[in-house]
Amino acid sequence: MNEKEIQAVKQRFGIIGTNSQLNRAIEVALQVAKTDLSVLVTGESGVGKEFFPQIIHTFSTRKHGPYFAINCGAIPEGTIDSELFGHEKGAYTDAKSDRKGYFEIANGGTLFLDEVGELPLQTQVRLLRVLETGEFIRMGASQVQKTSVRVVAATNLDMRQAIRSGRFREDLYYRLSAVEIRVPALRERKEDIPLLFRKFALDFSEKYRMPAVRLNEEANQLLRSYYWNGNIRQLKNVAERISIIETNHDITAETLRRYLPQNEMETGLQPASTFQTTGDPYLNERELLYKVLFDMRKDITDLKQQMAQQSAQPVQPQVVGVGTPMVKVGAPGDMPNEEFQQVEEVRDEPDSIADMERETIRRALEHYHGNRKATAQAIGMGERTLYRKIKEYGL
Repeated sequence: MNEKEIQAVKQRFGIIGTNSQLNRAIEVALQVAKTDLSVLVTGESGVGKEFFPQIIHTFSTRKHGPYFAINCGAIPEGTIDSELFGHEKGAYTDAKSDRKGYFEIANGGTLFLDEVGELPLQTQVRLLRVLETGEFIRMGASQVQKTSVRVVAATNLDMRQAIRSGRFREDLYYRLSAVEIRVPALRERKEDIPLLFRKFALDFSEKYRMPAVRLNEEANQLLRSYYWNGNIRQLKNVAERISIIETNHDITAETLRRYLPQNEMETGLQPASTFQTTGDPYLNERELLYKVLFDMRKDITDLKQQMAQQSAQPVQPQVVGVGTPMVKVGAPGDMPNEEFQQVEEVRDEPDSIADMERETIRRALEHYHGNRKATAQAIGMGERTLYRKIKEYGL
């Protein structure tokens, strides 16, 4: 496949970059599009995996058939089977009528299963059957139905680790990944970073009707050396914030640095973070919980020491000014009941895994400004599980 064909695909789908790994991923997508093989697109969150199912569908023999993109991590566990395979009236409490699932309505077309690693094990069994035989059964029904659907899946998980953890079926993984396309992280495409920033700056200039921001050479070097943990999505966010906030549109490295979290500067290693996991993301959750507990205990110990020092000092009432009431600083026993109760509440330590888990999730959500996807990745928890935990703990 020649460079001209690849460039035509980039222009058609708005893909920016000249990186050889990116070009190879597009080339593989075009080659596999002519077949009916299942494809698994892998890569970190925010790298642009969603373009590849569209490329595959557009250049396949199914291009005139339906195309649906389903985010498996955003559908509640109790309804995912109904969404994919449909249900009969009365199959469950809220099933007021028959409903077709995506595998039925996408017959003859393509289904893009994003975040496929978040599927429950029961749904994985159903998916494996339809991939192998083309057969499925609606929930609450007994009649087997046939379908012809091309499946392209995507995930940002380490699937082999998920298999070892018992979170994903090995047979389904091999069935989905007849062809695997890896999309490179932004830090692996350093030559593309200034191009992407310039494209985003021009887009936001047109959107907000203001001059486009420009980076000097030093700022461009900083842009290329940054780790970009959030990949293209994070770069676009930075470009938008700079475009809106900065009145001087000639951006220096000093100005740019204010928009880049310092813990993600290029060091050759993945950036350290309070919520960063290493190794097995599914085995580290308990370690994170204990770390939060130890941090809380340290805070409580420091508070106790401060209170002990205060109570050991003699109390000297002081007159702040003429006509101003005296302010007394004393031991906890001298505090009003309400204030003393608050201090006692601070002394209470979480005494269960659930308490630690709730605090871990709360801190992670606060750290990532409520971004559930980033929070789930940081603490090594599936997005579906995180949604359930947020609801369970009232967060």
